[in-house]
Amino acid sequence: MTNSEFHQQLLEQLHQKLEQVKLGGGQKNIEKHKAKGKLTARERINYLIDSESDFVEIGAFVGDGMYIEEGGCPSGGVVIGIGRVSGRMCVIVANDATVKAGAWFPITAKKNLRAQEIALENRLPIIYLVDSAGIYLPLQADVFADKEHFGRIFRNNAIMSSLGILQVAAIMGSCVAGGAYLPIMSDEALIVEGTGSIFLAGPYLVKASIGEDVDAETLGGATTHCEISGVTDNKYPNDIACLDAIKKIFDKIGHDVKAGFDRISPFLPLKNPQEIFEILPADRNKPYDMREIIERIIDNSEFEEYKKSYGQTLLCGYARVDGWAVGIVANQRKIVKAKKGGNTAPEMQMGGVIYSDSADKAARFIMNCNQKKIPLVFLHDVTGFMVGSRSEQGGIIKDGAKMVNAVANSVVPKFTFIVGNSYGAGNYAMCGKAYDPRLIYAWPTAKLAVMSGASAAKTLLQIQVATLKAKGKSLSSEAENELLTEITERYDAQLSPYYAAAHLWTDGIINPLDTRRIISAGIEAANHAPVTKAFNVGVIQT
Repeated sequence: MTNSEFHQQLLEQLHQKLEQVKLGGGQKNIEKHKAKGKLTARERINYLIDSESDFVEIGAFVGDGMYIEEGGCPSGGVVIGIGRVSGRMCVIVANDATVKAGAWFPITAKKNLRAQEIALENRLPIIYLVDSAGIYLPLQADVFADKEHFGRIFRNNAIMSSLGILQVAAIMGSCVAGGAYLPIMSDEALIVEGTGSIFLAGPYLVKASIGEDVDAETLGGATTHCEISGVTDNKYPNDIACLDAIKKIFDKIGHDVKAGFDRISPFLPLKNPQEIFEILPADRNKPYDMREIIERIIDNSEFEEYKKSYGQTLLCGYARVDGWAVGIVANQRKIVKAKKGGNTAPEMQMGGVIYSDSADKAARFIMNCNQKKIPLVFLHDVTGFMVGSRSEQGGIIKDGAKMVNAVANSVVPKFTFIVGNSYGAGNYAMCGKAYDPRLIYAWPTAKLAVMSGASAAKTLLQIQVATLKAKGKSLSSEAENELLTEITERYDAQLSPYYAAAHLWTDGIINPLDTRRIISAGIEAANHAPVTKAFNVGVIQT
């Protein structure tokens, strides 16, 4: 199989899984939903935004393979993303009521918090299209009480309001119990007649609690809240009319000060982006030149490399993506020669490994990008930092700490793409999820874990064999091989980019050809939030 054929298979799998995700709770549930006169979550978003092709979805694969005993939770039961409404960039959150009536699973709360995080970081307005039955009660202990659980969402509503970040909510279905606070803590609350309802306790709970018989419309429908309680601002006859009202709100929003990231007229790459699928090997152990990948993503294929002959297992340099100036930090997978000073012979360095000189170079480059107010793009294919006595004596931990410190304290926006491997501390140094990238996406070839499947499986096998020996037991070579296969298969499943995306360790999985579009949209979003902090790396050893 050629490299191109291998990648085509991965892209076909991605396409098929995306199409399945878009069905939400399944065709039967979609038909029931539409029979009520309602649009689906994705139809609502598609009608609202200016262009479907510009929409950057966040967390499409959230919940993939999770909550099987509960019937699954496709896309976490909520669709979120960044798009334009009446020309204004914003974050959109739409509950998918075809998935357990839009109930909140633990991963649903995490995904909603991710949407608010993006709005907060980028100072973007946020739209909530509410249609949810509230917390999924069988899993309430994992949704309700902790810092990053359901209540954090209302705390964020309050914080965003204090910062002047516009929040618009449309009640287009159920809005129950604690969830009722979300739309009412927004700046504007709209409601659809006949389908929208909002109350702290539904008719059944009211009957059980105080013995009152009342229907949902009287208790918390559009007429009640627009004409009697004043809880909502205006009512609309259907979804379309309500969405049109949101468009009119966004048509009149004032403009904020921009961050000032540099952009000129964009150019396409001179080198054919389709060739990425020929360059990136199907065998993840084979070396390749990451520079060739970069040149098929950036404008005019022009990459101004920083310290080209030093620290060669990391590529650092300046470029433009869709006209935006960027600083790129990428793992080089070629085997390179590097002199260690004096008359020492050239040393062969393994691709994908971060050495001391590479970490030092990257730290300095990140500092320079912060000084120049240039957003950073990280391209992962890293197996970790170099190990062994020579590296330890050379201060690999100290140099790695410099790089991690620079990444952690960077104040310019960071965008991360996992091209291949992303293992251990290499993930941290290359701005993994823990280091607050504004957006983080994986290519279908990505693998994310503490270490590779083969290394982890052998380590775990050795531990199990040693444990058995301590008990006076032993395994035959055949039994050891069977156990190794079992461990490898289990661990490899967790290496999958879909496993990472399901848990929201990444914002999703993309066709590599969409990388330019996402970087551009990400920087445009980030440009709404001026950089107010100065870059300071704090105390590190030199």
